Amino acid sequence: MPQTVVEKIAQSHLAEGPGRPLRTGDFVSIRPHRVMTHDNSSAVMSKFKGIGARKVKTPNQITFTLDHDIQNQDESNLKKYRAIEAFAKEQGIDFYPAGSGIGHQIMVERGYVVPGSFVVASDSHSNMYGALGAIGTPIVRTDAAAVWATGEFWWQIPRSIQVVLEGKLPEGATGKDVIITLCGLYNHDEALNAAVEFTGPGVASLSMDARLSISNMTTEWGPLVGWFPVDSVTLAYMRDVHHRLASLGIERFTAADLGKWEKNPLQPDPDATYAARIVLDLSQVTPHVSGPDSVQVMQSVAEIERKHVAIQKAYLVSCVNSRIEDLQAAATVLEGKKVAAGVKFYLGAASQWVQQEAQRRGIWQTLMDSGAQPLPPGCGPCIGLGVGLLEKGEVGISATNRNFKGRMGSRDAQCYLASPEVVAASALAGYIRGPHSFADRAPVRNYQEFAATGVTEKVEILAGFPARVTGRLIFVPQDNLNTDAIYGKDYTYRDDMTPEMMARVVMENYDPHFAASTQSGDVIVSGFNFGTGSSREQAVTCLKAKGIALVIAASFSQTYLRNAFNNGFLCIEVPELVKTLRHQFADQIAAKEKTLIPGEEIDIDFTASTIHWRGQQFNFPALGSVPQSLVIAGGVENLVAKRLAG
Repeated sequence: MPQTVVEKIAQSHLAEGPGRPLRTGDFVSIRPHRVMTHDNSSAVMSKFKGIGARKVKTPNQITFTLDHDIQNQDESNLKKYRAIEAFAKEQGIDFYPAGSGIGHQIMVERGYVVPGSFVVASDSHSNMYGALGAIGTPIVRTDAAAVWATGEFWWQIPRSIQVVLEGKLPEGATGKDVIITLCGLYNHDEALNAAVEFTGPGVASLSMDARLSISNMTTEWGPLVGWFPVDSVTLAYMRDVHHRLASLGIERFTAADLGKWEKNPLQPDPDATYAARIVLDLSQVTPHVSGPDSVQVMQSVAEIERKHVAIQKAYLVSCVNSRIEDLQAAATVLEGKKVAAGVKFYLGAASQWVQQEAQRRGIWQTLMDSGAQPLPPGCGPCIGLGVGLLEKGEVGISATNRNFKGRMGSRDAQCYLASPEVVAASALAGYIRGPHSFADRAPVRNYQEFAATGVTEKVEILAGFPARVTGRLIFVPQDNLNTDAIYGKDYTYRDDMTPEMMARVVMENYDPHFAASTQSGDVIVSGFNFGTGSSREQAVTCLKAKGIALVIAASFSQTYLRNAFNNGFLCIEVPELVKTLRHQFADQIAAKEKTLIPGEEIDIDFTASTIHWRGQQFNFPALGSVPQSLVIAGGVENLVAKRLAG
């Protein structure tokens, strides 16, 4: 059976799954090549010990990098850091102390990510590893604890989307402009929770630093994976990594590996199945900015220059745009000049090595001479920590990857995202502008969606898992139903909430009448991106407390889906069922009815992976042994504890 790149890489790291070639929708257990945790290693340690684990399964699979709150010298934070370091030493885990750099940069520059590998981290920007031809994807802390204890975690293979890059970027346009353009042009969840495979002749023209920026910020676009093919650019980068590590007496991959990647680079099969295709002509990409306060809103630099948007702060920091190429680009703009009066320009390298290399080349001094205020290699203001945060009423221009309201400081501030060149030029001018003149244009949308082919499959049912569920259908038609609507923030941090109390307030912020009108055994059917928003697990456990049998949705927030199965709660994606219900209940939806209860039951057959409703049949991805085991055990922590005890 033909496979996409993601299906192939998952197949090569498979620990448990169906006994056939993997395909989109399969639930599998993956043995990742590497797993990285940062400051949250402390929280993962608690979960690890809580499930009864004492010794990590495979120490060289794990890397610790302290990078988030490194400017915080409070004793409580330093104590946490000491505990993480002590655990790493005790367990034989590679450890990088505060000041070494941002974890994702360490993972790529220190050889932990290699072409064709499956690498995860308990951080959302793990997508960055895709630039090296790997699967890079985020996991939650519970999953990280499971990897520490067993070497494995569960994953559902996402649908794949091809992004065909044609042409070549014009002078002055960058990789950051490519991803800003994609985020702004395809901003209706076209790529949400997908695996994006970049391909086409335009790929060859992109440097490795450009690819790292693009893959990194696919996180903000919505995909779970942002993969680039392995070519001469990739191999040159990997040879450089190999050489630098050899000078330190470290070998994480061999010369033979380099030869293998060159001779047989991983590629999708010619007739692999994709959910959609996007075509982007790089020659039509010009410098753009995201914002304010959203990556889904973009405007050309030419357009925003005319508005003369004054700034008070500029940032050249973070894991998306503070590598050598980025620092050099900014230094070229700033050389011999000073930032504008009233503008603070913050500078932080992606890693200690990047800073040292920039210093060796004279780049760092050029930036310092322009008036930059240096920060230690780490995350800092990008996540609202340390010095240099945006204050009330201020406007910032940043080469970071997120500009959500309040992300980098006050909620009453505004933040725009741009390339290092635009950030540097704006810092000089005191308002948002670019270093070059460009036409006011953006590429046209070129998006083609392909029809999904439903596949029925007989599944062996494990003891303790239901072969069939039949329950009253409860239709909740809203898209992007967030976790606060499912379980309100007023209850999230209360320790006195019993399951009975949780059941009484379920969905309260969505429909105050929901709890009274539903009953144990009901089946919820909802729209796209169910469970978006915060990662609170109570948005899952409150539905379990209410006795909801399962949730069927057109699609789920990936975090919600992971929290659901990690708590032993069933979720199934069946977009065609949702589309059918929307057609049948169009009048009620138009009348703004929030919770629709037709009265009939819906029948879910897990042995055949089918759903029956009003004489119609709908297929869903088979739930094999991996998700069944999670549900039977009541969640991943119980499952891991059971396996450790066994």
